[in-house]
Amino acid sequence: MNFDWLKRLMPRGLYGRAALILILPVVTIQLVVSVVFLQRHFEGVTEQMTATMLRELAYVAARAEAAPDPVAAVAAVAAVAGPLDLGVALPAPGPAQDPDPASSADQRVFYDLSGRVVIETLRAGLPGLGEVDLSNLREVRLTLNTRHGPMELRFDRRRVSATNPHQLIVLMLGTGLLMTLVAFLFLRNQLRPIRRLAIAAEAFGKGRALPYRPAGAQEVRAAGTAFLEMRARIERQIEQRTLMLSGISHDLRTPLTRLRLGLSMLPDDPETRDEVAAMERDVAEMGRLVDAFLDFARDEATAGEPERIDPCAFVAHVVEDARRAGQPVSLTECPGPGLALITVRPDALRRALENLFGNAVRYGTRAEVSVTLGPRSCRIVVEDDGPGIPADRREEALRPFTRLDPARNQNRGQGVGLGLSIAADILRGHGGSLRLGDSARLGGLRVELVLPL
Repeated sequence: MNFDWLKRLMPRGLYGRAALILILPVVTIQLVVSVVFLQRHFEGVTEQMTATMLRELAYVAARAEAAPDPVAAVAAVAAVAGPLDLGVALPAPGPAQDPDPASSADQRVFYDLSGRVVIETLRAGLPGLGEVDLSNLREVRLTLNTRHGPMELRFDRRRVSATNPHQLIVLMLGTGLLMTLVAFLFLRNQLRPIRRLAIAAEAFGKGRALPYRPAGAQEVRAAGTAFLEMRARIERQIEQRTLMLSGISHDLRTPLTRLRLGLSMLPDDPETRDEVAAMERDVAEMGRLVDAFLDFARDEATAGEPERIDPCAFVAHVVEDARRAGQPVSLTECPGPGLALITVRPDALRRALENLFGNAVRYGTRAEVSVTLGPRSCRIVVEDDGPGIPADRREEALRPFTRLDPARNQNRGQGVGLGLSIAADILRGHGGSLRLGDSARLGGLRVELVLPL
């Protein structure tokens, strides 16, 4: 059987699911007690009390039937009604009653559960019973058909129905609500450390190290301690990588500088001019590769403090800077400033956009940028009219130092295969994602940057 519909109805958060686990047993127990105890026990008690009252009513009806005339019947009934605490009217006020019990219209409130038992017991033991009126929960009013005319009887409802069911229901509901409130308070206190751990882990995934101290139950403390140890290991690895790259930068740049200097001091010999020019290009290419590698591994996506910015105004400013630099980039769609704010590191996001602009104009003739706002995310789309990237190679294109020669025009620039990889790394550092696709408007590559609001 397929229970997907049930999964969609279930709460998604831990707080909602834990609350459901607490509330469901309480409600189930109350329903079981109500059905088993109230319906069976108190209905049995009501039936016994009504049967006892039935004998008194039958005695009064027998006295009325034994009287020779209506006057004597009234006197006989009045003589016994007082000691039995009954209200009697003979003849009954109102229109004449139908002597057929099946056609009588009994009255009771819809939530009067014991009233049904009272009516059934009275009809089973009183022949000639007319209408039974239980609309007043404090009083029972019924009509008996006698040979002297219809006789109305009134008595206290408590003589045929137990009064404890309502008290028990109120007690059950009150106790259930109190226990649920206590459980909610306790549950919130237990889930607070888990939420703090989730916030710290999410922030660290976006490049921020929030202060966190393990607290809560033993299992939550163990998870928090493991998270702190993991975060410390990652921070040590990042620090070690930075130190290593600093050493690589110094060790590689120094011999490259000596090579450049040595090549520049060589005599201008026509026989070796082409070889020297080739070596100079190789040295320049090595310098670009070292710079690109250091830029990629520098982890600038996690540098600096995040800020709340307007995505539309920010993208418009970056596009304007690119246009001043001579790049054919235009902003085609923007919902307008002030509609939403996103938390980003502006320098890192600017670098990602500039890399995408550079790729777009390197492999195409123009680029168009659009910004759309959703309920939970902001999408920045960069499209170009270049050759695009085949669908089966897009995942490969996001890897560092990957150059897709058949897909991208390498004659238009000297890329080293890091533009998309750096942009994707920056987006992941902000808790977002980078997606590649085909541009339906320009026919080239479509790069979608998704950032959480």
